[in-house]
Amino acid sequence: MAVTGLAFIMYPVTDMDRSVAFYRDQIGIAPTDVASSFWTEFDVDGQTFGIGTFEQVGTPGTGNALALEVDDIAAAHGRLAERGVEITDPHELPACWISMVRDPDGNQVWLHQRKPRG
Repeated sequence: MAVTGLAFIMYPVTDMDRSVAFYRDQIGIAPTDVASSFWTEFDVDGQTFGIGTFEQVGTPGTGNALALEVDDIAAAHGRLAERGVEITDPHELPACWISMVRDPDGNQVWLHQRKPRG
């Protein structure tokens, strides 16, 4: 497994419309075309910042998560599972695949593989 970069940073929110308006209108970052009622992404100088309302993003107000870009999520999953690391099966989304592990303290670390843009 080769870590090739930072995949995204995400924060949990309670109200998507209110939060999108805040980050867009107050902070000044534009949402991308990856937007739904439960997840919206913003481009921050070529990096992705996302906000989500679903449980896996965390508790609103805690805002801390790490997502690492990998070159082959299936291989990364296999390697970690073989080593006895509990890891979720890769989940396919429209723009990527994701899988989650926890560090020794229980913090979430997301593995992320972008799909080719085309």
